[in-house]
Amino acid sequence: MVSPSSVTPDIDVLTAYFPIPGLGQLPINAFVIKAREPMLIDTGAPLDGEGGDATESFMTALRKVIDPADLKWIWLTHADMDHVGSVHQILDEAPQARVVTTFLTVGRMSVFRPLPMDRVYLLNPGQSLDLGDRKVTSIQPPSFDAADTAGLYDSKSRTFFSSDCFGALLSGPAEAAADISAADLEAGQLLWATVDSPWLHKVNDATFAASLNQVRKMEPEMILSSHLPPARRMTDRLLGTLAKAPAATPFMGPDQAALEQMMAQLTGDAARAAVSV
Repeated sequence: MVSPSSVTPDIDVLTAYFPIPGLGQLPINAFVIKAREPMLIDTGAPLDGEGGDATESFMTALRKVIDPADLKWIWLTHADMDHVGSVHQILDEAPQARVVTTFLTVGRMSVFRPLPMDRVYLLNPGQSLDLGDRKVTSIQPPSFDAADTAGLYDSKSRTFFSSDCFGALLSGPAEAAADISAADLEAGQLLWATVDSPWLHKVNDATFAASLNQVRKMEPEMILSSHLPPARRMTDRLLGTLAKAPAATPFMGPDQAALEQMMAQLTGDAARAAVSV
């Protein structure tokens, strides 16, 4: 189920939690900026197919926050399904909205269901868009799992919407990142970074440090990640943890024997653990 909540008077978050066996629960967030020209950032995950219960849950939560017909902009940070799931239904209900994204995201979307090109607005990292009462600037975050990723900085609220960057696998839901113990948050962040951005283990130290410093120089009041509860005044802490990711233990997924044990635990069928290929 997708639950809406207010982060600030003009920013709302739509949150669902996706369980990943053996690893934890992953928050999946979308955001609404109630600017003079309202913007939705990402569009949820259709875990049961577009138009199914998950899409309807997202649309129900969105309608509690804003009438989709009032949306002027839909920002897609990248084309992974947990970020673009309900985009076509939203486009149907938001006839005046345009999709802000990158050329690469448009290309990736065309593989499974193309975006209507007359409703696309291409914006590259470093470029800005005026929402009437604020500007949002496209910024590639320090870590990501897709080359087309573009986060954004909101000048009015001083919020960095960081897409997958700073995400964490958690033991359970939390209203704010500050509510999570320091140890659990660091462990969850490092696990997510090694899963989501395995290339960090090969990155040049100076280059990565420079990308982290770009976020530090922005001095965001708040970081809103697609996969972390809202983090207010936690920039140095989140950057410090992410700086450790290149030296963290690389993630290695379960092999067949481990998979069979997991299946046995999920089904209660101990015989599955003895199955061999």
